[in-house]
Amino acid sequence: MVTFPKVSILIPVYNRDNLIMETLESAVNQTYKNIEVIVVDNKSTDNTFEIVKEFAKLHPNVKVYQNEENIGPVRNWRRCLDYATGEYVKILWSDDLIAPDFIEKTLPYLMDHEDVGFVFTGVEVFFHRTGRKEKIHFFGNTNIYDTKKYIENSLLGGPVPGSPGSALFRRKDLEENLLLDIPNKFSIDFKMHAIGNDVLIYLLTANKYPKFAFINEKLSFFRAWEGSITLSTNGSFLSMLHLIARAYFVENYLKDNALRKKFNSRIMFFLLRGHGRKSGLGIKTVRDFYFDRNKADIDYIFISKLIADKLFKTFLRKIPGKN
Repeated sequence: MVTFPKVSILIPVYNRDNLIMETLESAVNQTYKNIEVIVVDNKSTDNTFEIVKEFAKLHPNVKVYQNEENIGPVRNWRRCLDYATGEYVKILWSDDLIAPDFIEKTLPYLMDHEDVGFVFTGVEVFFHRTGRKEKIHFFGNTNIYDTKKYIENSLLGGPVPGSPGSALFRRKDLEENLLLDIPNKFSIDFKMHAIGNDVLIYLLTANKYPKFAFINEKLSFFRAWEGSITLSTNGSFLSMLHLIARAYFVENYLKDNALRKKFNSRIMFFLLRGHGRKSGLGIKTVRDFYFDRNKADIDYIFISKLIADKLFKTFLRKIPGKN
């Protein structure tokens, strides 16, 4: 007997009255029909809430809520999740889009494979003002892979996503792995920055399952514009937040000591390039990322390779005809 489990599409939103309609349309126009769309407005000061309410009148599977006060982005993600009733969950950022067959193509990987923790798709980034488009996150061929590959790529800067906006998860895993805050030594309030919590959704879920799936098709569309969290954040600060989140995972969950040392080498490489100073966090050494200082050892061969690769790329850019 064919079953069609419910999928919840979660749209946390704040002040997106110029963009939210397009996002809503991409959610309700799914070819897979057993969906609910949960929209939680984080006390917008523009017309977002009114637009969403009017849209919901025409679409009974769209459920709209508004917080009494702005509770910050990550708490609003969690609020969306609290309202969800589907077995599977898709987070859709309020300025992004998904293809009509996103749910239809991703859902079977979780329904038919209990050992698969999540499935993500190829992504196209489109630039809001110029119309320019870029492809990202093409991991490889459409297939099921060992989660060790995801973890290694995430920690070492490989081609895997950090944002859950291109993925489908089981609701139980998001409930467990969406952390409101991340313990750290810098008094950073991660639930307000909303950078790093997203990466940990993937890493913690990958740590729980042996497999993940990737679909090598552009089914997710990310909008790049100056109002997005990523583009409106200092680059070095953004890099440090991602490294701190990953260091939390490494310190508390990772068992692979060789991979930990390579990750620490990557941290050191960022510090040597001045990102610790530029971030404004006063980060000076790898030990600053850990509560347990014994976790801060480095693979010196790996960091030598990182430095050599960087120098070689810089050299190539200076050769006429190579840039």
